Amino acid sequence: MKIVFNRQSISEAIAPLMCAVSGKSTMPGIEGILIEAVEPDTCTLTTFDLEKGVQITIHPEVLEGGSYIINAQKFNQTVKVMDGNEVTLTVDEKLTATFEAGKSTHKMNALRGSDFPEIPHLSGDKGFVVNQSVLKRMIAKVSHAMGVNDQRPVLNGCYFKIVENNLLTVTCDGFRLAKCAIATEMTNAGAEGVPMNYSFIIPVKTVGELQRMLLDSEEEDARIFVSRKNILMKLGDLTFFSRLIDGEYIDYDRVIISSHRIGIEIDKNALLSALDRAALITEERIAGSVRSHVKLQLEGDLLKIYANSTAGSTYDELPIIHEGDDLTIAFNNRYLIDSLRACTADKVKISMTSALTSINIEPLEKDDDYSELFFLLPVRMKE
Repeated sequence: MKIVFNRQSISEAIAPLMCAVSGKSTMPGIEGILIEAVEPDTCTLTTFDLEKGVQITIHPEVLEGGSYIINAQKFNQTVKVMDGNEVTLTVDEKLTATFEAGKSTHKMNALRGSDFPEIPHLSGDKGFVVNQSVLKRMIAKVSHAMGVNDQRPVLNGCYFKIVENNLLTVTCDGFRLAKCAIATEMTNAGAEGVPMNYSFIIPVKTVGELQRMLLDSEEEDARIFVSRKNILMKLGDLTFFSRLIDGEYIDYDRVIISSHRIGIEIDKNALLSALDRAALITEERIAGSVRSHVKLQLEGDLLKIYANSTAGSTYDELPIIHEGDDLTIAFNNRYLIDSLRACTADKVKISMTSALTSINIEPLEKDDDYSELFFLLPVRMKE
């Protein structure tokens, strides 16, 4: 195999591939990039860590075709440090990969393409096309509440539900829940006669990488295809695929309390500023200390904010519009900050019932085509 790459182009192509490269593994193939070259100018690069994968097709000058695997980290580092605008990669019959640029030569070992793990079957009857910026926004709204190592596998990811031109995303880690729904134009890309009415759960690591790959442009679409076990996303020249989490998602609407007795309306940014000040206390790292919570006290038309720890104490108060009884309630401060930051509105409504029941955070102004809700459990206050 012999290929002449533009050094900048190959560097840009390698960057997204690195997210699907496995670290230390008993399978050397998944630590590398599968390079499949076809004369005269087609080269497909693939990485796959057995959970998620990335594939991109570029068009260098292919002097001799072939299929080989080269260690991804070494490939990436070598291309970055080579001089000149062009890099020539040659792999011989002894599986020696040689990089040449100008008068510089660098050699490393390669593997045969047949040693690469089998890529999952990536076709399905279900598929849709959605704007990349919409999808990125929906993921950003809920990503903070995904589980990571929860004993319930379905919580270790993001739940998507597609019903015609309506997209819903939900995440929950057992302490907080985020739900976001939007009415948006989507095209059915699935098999003829298969309606857009299905749901799936994407693993947490895949969601993080997908969020980085999606563009903010309103002119770029994502083509998404779903099978029983896998999902494939075409983002321009890049193809991103992943396994799905198998199982039924939790009944999120049943978890959310819809009839709270107490409600407040407050400026979100003012509350966030107060909580950021409290974080100087609640997140202070002192040997032997336990992170403290932030305490919110509703008293008439004031919200009083307290935090105490071995590092010190803080106090703030903010004006509110208050309906219902006075109440004192406490939260993990970081969780509360994350939920508020995810909320779009400048003014939010916070609904609650008691010091031991969950709260709902929502935008004060409602939108017929878009909705979001953030659920958070309080912490028990020490006497």
